[in-house]
Amino acid sequence: MGKLVVTGGMGFIGSAFVRRRLASQEDDVVVVDKLTYAGNPNNLKDVREDPRLTFVRGDVCDRALMDRVTKDADAVVHFAAETHVDRSILEAGSFVVTDVVGTYTVLEACRRADVGRFLHISTDEVYGEAGDRPCREDAPLMPKSPYAASKAGADRLVWSYFATYGFPAVISRCTNNYGPYQHPEKLIPLFVTNALEDRPLPVYGTGLNTRDWIHVEDHCEALDRLLAAKDVEGEVFNVGAGQERSVQSIAESILRILGKPASLLTTVEDRPGHVARHAVDSSKLRARLGWRPAREFDTGLRETVAWYRANAWWWKPVKSGAFEDYYRVQYRGLA
Repeated sequence: MGKLVVTGGMGFIGSAFVRRRLASQEDDVVVVDKLTYAGNPNNLKDVREDPRLTFVRGDVCDRALMDRVTKDADAVVHFAAETHVDRSILEAGSFVVTDVVGTYTVLEACRRADVGRFLHISTDEVYGEAGDRPCREDAPLMPKSPYAASKAGADRLVWSYFATYGFPAVISRCTNNYGPYQHPEKLIPLFVTNALEDRPLPVYGTGLNTRDWIHVEDHCEALDRLLAAKDVEGEVFNVGAGQERSVQSIAESILRILGKPASLLTTVEDRPGHVARHAVDSSKLRARLGWRPAREFDTGLRETVAWYRANAWWWKPVKSGAFEDYYRVQYRGLA
């Protein structure tokens, strides 16, 4: 492809995508990341000596920076965002700035640079409740959290650049990801690492809220295809594995895999605006680009649990300091 710019490439999904591209393609990859708490240089530890990888530490809201890094870029994949629903409820401002203003800044830089393909990583959170059936791409956007609303704003801003300027943008909306290197504020790594430390697993409310779960590698395979696809500019593609599980069932599975007691399950007060069901219909992506997820959830979960068990060097430092402060606020009363 040539020069590929990846914003947020030190985050969970972004770093998985970068590792994949370096392993399978001939790209020169430029990673831009602010290195907030969720950006971790250890996510790219295995490839940081690759001569095709360039890291630029900086904020996607920095116009001069984005003008510089997008110059001569063939494509940009825009992952950079504040992404955690719980944190957005505690403090919404940074989500609006990074997710909306940051996306605007990146769009403008790419438009000035005449970038050939812009792949925007949105989320199924923009739909709000799935209701009786998985959401299709034409479902109304009814976000229920400040995070979801900020992503919905960015999503529609990207599409407006296609509609107004003919900007070559493609939008993906993916379901919940899981896999190695995911920050332990998120459900599966939080439950796994808490169980490994014999700490309570905090389950919101009834624990019956469901999500469609996809392994991060399957998501990245879909993004590879969208990046290379012809005649998809201005389109939205859902990415989902059709593997719906409740929070309660995932917690029970993790305890069973690790041989930990069910007494670690602990009910905590439900969070405001908690979506009962997220699920998307990905038949458009499957029909148009021939994509299929490769991992069944139960297999992927076992592999993921094994990774966290074997890589305490990665997650223990992440769960210290500021994370503990956040944890005490978010899950009041839990040790």
